[in-house]
Amino acid sequence: MINALGLLKRRRFLPLFVTQFLGAFNDNLFKTSMVLFATYAIFNDAAHEAKFNALATGLSILPFFLLSALAGQLADSHDKARIIRTVKAAEIGIMAFGATGLMLARHGYQTVGLGLMLFAVLLLGIHSTFFGPIKYAILPQHLAPCDILGGTGLVEAGTYLAILAGTVLAGWIHIETAAITVLVIAGIGWFAGRQVPPAPRQGPPLKLDYNPFTASWRLISATMHIPRLFLAICAISFFWTIGSVLIIVFPPLVKNVLAADERVASGAIAVFSIGVAMGSVIINTMLKGRISARYAPASVLGMGGFVVVFALLAHGWDQPAAGQLMGWAEFLEHPGALAMLATLLAIAITGGMFVVPLYAFLTTTVEKDQTARTVAANNVVNAGAMTIGAIAVMIVSAMGVRPEDMLFGVAGMCVMSALLALKLHRVCDREDGCLPCGDGRSPGPLH
Repeated sequence: MINALGLLKRRRFLPLFVTQFLGAFNDNLFKTSMVLFATYAIFNDAAHEAKFNALATGLSILPFFLLSALAGQLADSHDKARIIRTVKAAEIGIMAFGATGLMLARHGYQTVGLGLMLFAVLLLGIHSTFFGPIKYAILPQHLAPCDILGGTGLVEAGTYLAILAGTVLAGWIHIETAAITVLVIAGIGWFAGRQVPPAPRQGPPLKLDYNPFTASWRLISATMHIPRLFLAICAISFFWTIGSVLIIVFPPLVKNVLAADERVASGAIAVFSIGVAMGSVIINTMLKGRISARYAPASVLGMGGFVVVFALLAHGWDQPAAGQLMGWAEFLEHPGALAMLATLLAIAITGGMFVVPLYAFLTTTVEKDQTARTVAANNVVNAGAMTIGAIAVMIVSAMGVRPEDMLFGVAGMCVMSALLALKLHRVCDREDGCLPCGDGRSPGPLH
């Protein structure tokens, strides 16, 4: 196995990496700019802020639930590189809607502006729905089996580094600059997508099912009977439910509990992104290219433990005088700041170590002509779980539950994820199906 970073020198990987990096960067630059603007400039109530964030999250997830089946069918029946080019061209138009919404809200037309921004969030969800299966499913088609875990780890690490860059930038630039930047990055992403090498259909032609409900049901039924896939998808779904809750509660928590401004909020999310990227690289090094859930149970249990510590630190946080929000200088002078940031970093590292091998399972357990549909089935289940998480946050927020108290529920979900990961590891050992580095065979479906 070559060093995973060596894949960045290959034309069969670098353009895909750059395309998905820019897409994740742009997505998060826009969404974070929107959320921070709404949280700090429009709303002035923690419950309303949480509800708005939950609505935005729900709109971004809905397309995954309705369209993932079609996205998977298209990716497995058409050239994946051609779909990438189409999706990236659409991103330019989507960002035009989003940029217009940002500018309208900035100049006082808040209702129309927020409506356009939320519409752009919905369209970005559709964009991600059709691109998501490809960025993982194309890897077995372009990489050797022993490089798939490394490629998956780099894609995951790159995604979170892009989230880091987009999130940090959103907290430091003016809203007008953000509107221009998302359009420019969309254009660059379209150019990068055109450089991805062809990845044509590898199986028999498919008859597309355009009914989102029957297609999703058939897709899930055809996938979830495979033991490893069932357990991996369930574990990933719990992970993203955890992620959706954290994303929703974090900006209000930073503003109303930590009493910090939007730059601290974006910086803290950036710390989280760095941690997931670090976890992605660490687990690839520990497993040495072998696709295994060996460390997944301990990783997610560690994540749950750090979430509890984070919640306790938030409960014990001493706020400054009422009405004052701390900037970075004041925040770092707070006696609990370093412990808070270190705990957040630990949550992210253990989360990255947990989820990366699970995505590798999705692309190596089935034949290459089924990988996109497998990832799409995972996306449907993930979307359903994340939607439940978003609705739960809206309900408990309406009941008056504070953001820091919701974190204890997140810790409980980590325990469930650990149980699923442990069972997955045992099933993998029993079936002797993990692919070590150097094994050139193409794994077939497990029944």
